[in-house]
Amino acid sequence: MKKSIFNFWMFGVLVMMTAPLFTSCDKDDDPDPGPIDPDPDRWITVAGALMGTSPGDGNGGTMVYAISKENARDSGYSVNVYDNGFPVKSNRTARLQSSEDGKTLFNIAYTGDNGGEFSRYKVNGGKNFVQEDVTVNIAQYASTSPRWVKLFDGDKTGIAVNVANIAANNASDATQPFAWYRGTATVLALDLQEVLIRGYKQYQIPLTTEEEALGHCIFRLDAPVLNKAADKLIIGTWMQKRNPATGTTESSFTRLGAKSVVVDYPSLENPKVITSTVGHGDCSGYRSFNSFVADDGNIYQATQREPAGSGSHILKINQNNEYDNAYVFRLDAALGVSNVYVDCWRSAGNGKAYVLYSHDDAASDYVAYLDLNARTAVKVAGIAYDADLDFGQYQGILVSGDEVYIAVTPVGKDGNIYILNSKTGAVTKGAKLVNKAGNHYIGIF
Repeated sequence: MKKSIFNFWMFGVLVMMTAPLFTSCDKDDDPDPGPIDPDPDRWITVAGALMGTSPGDGNGGTMVYAISKENARDSGYSVNVYDNGFPVKSNRTARLQSSEDGKTLFNIAYTGDNGGEFSRYKVNGGKNFVQEDVTVNIAQYASTSPRWVKLFDGDKTGIAVNVANIAANNASDATQPFAWYRGTATVLALDLQEVLIRGYKQYQIPLTTEEEALGHCIFRLDAPVLNKAADKLIIGTWMQKRNPATGTTESSFTRLGAKSVVVDYPSLENPKVITSTVGHGDCSGYRSFNSFVADDGNIYQATQREPAGSGSHILKINQNNEYDNAYVFRLDAALGVSNVYVDCWRSAGNGKAYVLYSHDDAASDYVAYLDLNARTAVKVAGIAYDADLDFGQYQGILVSGDEVYIAVTPVGKDGNIYILNSKTGAVTKGAKLVNKAGNHYIGIF
């Protein structure tokens, strides 16, 4: 009898000891739960631009509204930023940036009485944006219409740039021979945490003697990026040519190679111009980031306003802060169309990127999925393209882990948030964006 009880007891112990093994095997057989969201509680701030005098001009101000990621992914959820949102400070379209965790929104007002004023908002969901009691105005250094971006340095620094007062060397003394047109460039570092001007430098930035003799000059600086070593800023340029005899700005001219300005960081000193022999357009972007440090440590930069028949390129700047002219990525060739124009783009990690673009004979603006290493591009399917879709003023593409969030709304028509998976290329149609006549949504932050 005792032996039977002992055997039964031993069997129970063995069952208990082996149960975890069987449980573990069952877990191994479970399907892959997929990628883990690195920031599930992040706010998704949607921005919309109001019409000024004509549909799509975005000159009537900017409204914002914050939703959860869960709501952003839900195609049955609706957002109406114009009726329910919060107006951020700006006479025209605000120049917005968000913190990496999405809990803070940064803004520099563009033009008007408060142009150049930096403000910071706490994002609390919905239209609840609380302006913090900290401001600084950079207008006296970088004008009331500064171009600026936030560096990818843990929300520490914003860089504003400007070029002003372009004039000939002999403007005040016509008896002197003409040599160049130059403006005064400003590069300003803004401490986003302490909310103060950390430093600024002003200087003229010369081109080569031959280029300047023809009337070429730097018209605008924009879209600075900090290199991997964190010791140089690379700043995009928008080039201009003036008639050496009359000073008249020429709309048609033979373009130089695309140029960027490299300055020491954090001193902002020693500006140096570097030139691409691959691209010949500008690399200033318009209202968004235009250069990114990729996983390989190199900087990738889009061009705009390329010569007719060429179309936008993605250029590469190596870790020596020089253009890598062996890297040729021409979007016309990759997409099989003519005269691609990059309105906005974003590196998404793992050598992938997304581009918002137009091209000749396009029935709409489009979104393309890029492989920066293979130098391939494909138009993204699964998005509702429309003849009134215009990404020309688009500002904010949000990258959160493998997910890339964009707002797609034709001018005056409803649209949606789309979530793009940068690893798989999958497309998910998210929340509905309710529009109003003449307005359009310009970003996710």
